[in-house]
Amino acid sequence: MTKSATDLMQEIVLSSLIDAVAALRAASKGVPNAMLRDVQAIGPNTGFGDLPKELQASIQESVRQAFNRLLKEGYSVSPGRPAPPPIRPRPQGPGGGGRPQGGPRPPQNRNGPRPGGDRNRRPPKPRG
Repeated sequence: MTKSATDLMQEIVLSSLIDAVAALRAASKGVPNAMLRDVQAIGPNTGFGDLPKELQASIQESVRQAFNRLLKEGYSVSPGRPAPPPIRPRPQGPGGGGRPQGGPRPPQNRNGPRPGGDRNRRPPKPRG
């Protein structure tokens, strides 16, 4: 029986968290105060480069394992960019769907008045 995506992701995140805690322990070299200081330094604005080297290595390995596990379980993992959508021909109605491609364009009245009036012209000033 295959696992649901939710169950699989929970297992991956839990495994990554356990690996990260072990990496923090290794980074503190067994000193509890150092580990506490490292944990307290992690916040919402912490960048990847701000983490201890051991934790960075643990995260990189966890990401690799997560992608491999998703692929092994049969889930598709897309590359960095989504695939472009397939090109579909334009639907043509019963009358051909407008003017034919490459045919003559309808004439354009460039010098005549605009439909709805000339919007850029000010009304004349009243005399008096």
